[in-house]
Amino acid sequence: MTDEKGNQTFSARISDLNEADRPRERALHHGIESLKTEELLAILLGSGTRGESVLDLSKRILIEHKNNLHLLTQRSIRNFSRSYKGIGDAKATTLFAALELGKRYAEENPAELPSFTSSQQVYRYIHNRLDNKPHEEFWAIYLNKANKVVATERVSSGGISSTVVDIKLLLRSALDNLASSIILAHNHPSGSLRPSEHDNALTMKIAKTANIMDIKVIDHLIVSPSGYYSYCDEGILPLQEDE
Repeated sequence: MTDEKGNQTFSARISDLNEADRPRERALHHGIESLKTEELLAILLGSGTRGESVLDLSKRILIEHKNNLHLLTQRSIRNFSRSYKGIGDAKATTLFAALELGKRYAEENPAELPSFTSSQQVYRYIHNRLDNKPHEEFWAIYLNKANKVVATERVSSGGISSTVVDIKLLLRSALDNLASSIILAHNHPSGSLRPSEHDNALTMKIAKTANIMDIKVIDHLIVSPSGYYSYCDEGILPLQEDE
């Protein structure tokens, strides 16, 4: 295989590395933040050249720029691509696009992620999604270690009196979002705030399964036009260590 300059690039791709050394696989299992800078660079470059793996090429690029990404961004795309075998204009453009995204991200003033200290705050956050629905919907709010919301998703939508919840999908989403805790919520179109036996059984099943994965279900709200019911306020959630 050759790049756009005619340089040979075979036998140096990320896919040729041992599985434990592949940055993409490690990012999927441990999070992108677990990767070293040269590994992030290697993902963008994709392959090295004959005699130099993509990771070795990435390390060399960083060393030659004093491990300073700001120095790297001072290069032009064309100047950079002509300085390294195996890196054509396409790869260089991909790399500099990623660096530019990083600069723009750093310049943004990110909105503060919501966090909760009471069931009332949770109710104010979720009730617009559940009020006046003619059918039951089940939602999950995923929180990080700082108890800030990282994602809010509708898990299922059902009939007038019930909805089917796939616990595996709910917890897979928690893992995908690197959640440390979950708040559950569903509505009762009938207006009743009393949890059913099915509600209680489902809540306990989700909480106990999540506990095995070191994820806590810290509350479950039942929402209706007349208000809400909180499993946390009733002392049912979160589960105690011996439960």
